[in-house]
Amino acid sequence: MKQKPGNLSVRNAMVVFALMGMTALITSCVAPFSDLQSARLLGKGNIEVTPSYTSVSASDEGETDHIQNHYGAQIGFGLAKFMDLRLRYEYISVPVDEDSVSVNVIGFGPKFCLAKNWLAFYVPIGFAFGGDVEDGSESWQIHPTLLATVPVAKYLEINPSVKVMIPFSSDAFDTLLAFNLGLAISSDVSKWAIRPEVGICTTGGSGYFMQFSVGLSLGSGLFKK
Repeated sequence: MKQKPGNLSVRNAMVVFALMGMTALITSCVAPFSDLQSARLLGKGNIEVTPSYTSVSASDEGETDHIQNHYGAQIGFGLAKFMDLRLRYEYISVPVDEDSVSVNVIGFGPKFCLAKNWLAFYVPIGFAFGGDVEDGSESWQIHPTLLATVPVAKYLEINPSVKVMIPFSSDAFDTLLAFNLGLAISSDVSKWAIRPEVGICTTGGSGYFMQFSVGLSLGSGLFKK
């Protein structure tokens, strides 16, 4: 019988998430659902690397608990004027009492331009492996994601996003919905950007997940004169 975290206590939910988090990206336990990117495409031949840290909490019935930490990195490749390819790796650590559960997650997919520099569609798929994962074959997910970018000042832009987290194995996991709101702080986003981000993800029940992330994007423009 499929259990929904929102119907459990936060403490029990932590254990459930430790098992769920062994699902693929998509982002992420809950599968990684942070984005840490904008709607801008890199441009053909350009590369962007974004190391990051994410803290995830679960809230239910008025209680909130920190449930997992993510340490990861994304690499974006500009394949064409209208398309990038992005790869992502996350190491997830889930504290359970005095012990911990760990898992590796990898995801990859294309990112398409819908409106230059302000709207894009990203379609990553991914899976979990290693750590405490016994069988990653049921962990595959796809996360169709709509990304937007709103410049608000010379050194600041806002990057909201919404995604549907769809498991390949619907018997094991629920389809979830996530919303993120990120910032890019930079003098030149083609070269570098600090990316703080917050987000919320449904659980399929009365509870929800929250994430706070911070990343540092370094683009190939940093090394071009």
